[in-house]
Amino acid sequence: MEAPLDRSTIWPYEDGEPGPFYYARAGHPNGVAAERALGELEGGEAVLFASGTAATTAVALALLEPGKTIALADDAYYGTGVTLAELGRWGLRHVLFDQTAPPPEAADLVWIESPSNPLLTVPDFEAAAAHSSPVICDATASTPIHLRALERGCDLVVHSATKYLAGHHDALLGVVVCRRAEDAERLRAFRNATGAVAGPDAAWLLLRGLRTLEVRVLRQTETAQALAERLGSHPAVTNVRYPGFGGLLSFDVAGGDAARRVETGTELIANATSLGGVSSTIETRFRWEGTRVPPGLLRLSVGLEPLEELWTDLRRVLARA
Repeated sequence: MEAPLDRSTIWPYEDGEPGPFYYARAGHPNGVAAERALGELEGGEAVLFASGTAATTAVALALLEPGKTIALADDAYYGTGVTLAELGRWGLRHVLFDQTAPPPEAADLVWIESPSNPLLTVPDFEAAAAHSSPVICDATASTPIHLRALERGCDLVVHSATKYLAGHHDALLGVVVCRRAEDAERLRAFRNATGAVAGPDAAWLLLRGLRTLEVRVLRQTETAQALAERLGSHPAVTNVRYPGFGGLLSFDVAGGDAARRVETGTELIANATSLGGVSSTIETRFRWEGTRVPPGLLRLSVGLEPLEELWTDLRRVLARA
């Protein structure tokens, strides 16, 4: 059964002392229930945050200190690099590396992503795990259905839980799952001190989403596999990227103008950002990421619509690309 939604911000002390819940910034029933469920899925101890970016910030600031260096996969989600660049003003450095090869030796934290968004490369987990420093994997696009990164040698896993974990485009959340209890405790202390706590409504929606996570992700994977194959044979498509699992893929058409016509021409597939929901979305990524990606790259997040209806929508707009 789902935990009932509890919007309380305070709970009475017990015999004059704080009980398990006393002030919502320190923790609340829906958040703890979601953390327990996520910890079981990933095989570690989960800490919930207000967004994926809040989770990223917490890892960098709570587990490192000025003068330390993060080795970041060079094709990881661009927002991670934006966040780490902002934290450079506080003395945290980051360097980029090819995640299909070993990370640089001097790094104090190794940050990989499986698969990367939107270029969809998969890291060399053995090379990353062999590094002397902790390894964190952004597993947003794979989910625990396709990847349990702690079992692949990582020390922490981060998700934008807004995406597949919640799954309905209606909850903004992030989570870090830790192998070591002391890392989880440090992140909780940082969250309490900085206020990056997820609200009870979002946590409750996350719990709802987790109940259908496996069936959603497997269906999205099946459809994405078929679409990737069909797109690869379409004359208007010059390149398809798909790691073989999950509901996220990207493909290129002949330049930015053609990509614009595709994203604005779909009817069933929403021209919108974000990913991982039950409704399919498509967008050019050049508008956000610039030269990190080809001008004609389109990111497609496959939802739960019927395969043939999605393909009809894509084929119609590709004919005009």
